[in-house]
Amino acid sequence: MPFVSVTRLRIRALRFLPAFALHAIRTARQVRSAPGFRGGAILRDRDWTFWTLTAWDAPESMRTYMGAGAHRAAMPRLSHWCDEASTVHWDAADLPGWAEADKRMRDEGRATRVRHPSARHDTLSYRPPRLSASAPLAPKPPPARM
Repeated sequence: MPFVSVTRLRIRALRFLPAFALHAIRTARQVRSAPGFRGGAILRDRDWTFWTLTAWDAPESMRTYMGAGAHRAAMPRLSHWCDEASTVHWDAADLPGWAEADKRMRDEGRATRVRHPSARHDTLSYRPPRLSASAPLAPKPPPARM
């Protein structure tokens, strides 16, 4: 049964957006080749808020990805760049949609540490996400055999 991970990050100031975007491109490239990654999606929400939805073979696969490469380089910066950050994980039969991800985040999610939290950070009382700006995130196909 796949292990699903959802993150929600809100960038606190426009000046952090270029660096965040660069790291987001690098981590998206990394995840596509990560062992155990089954698929997912990225959502560009309003107010400089970004969601990720990923499915993994097992929690260990996700943790290995998080602790290496571009993702590991980005993680320490997020607590400074973001004023809202949260995550939720669960086992699911299939990759859920954004409505399910939002519901799980509100019901079961937890706020992660940020240095400059917004008033909504700890309560996860954000606006419903704008679901129209989603893009799929597919695993990189294996190399063709000769």
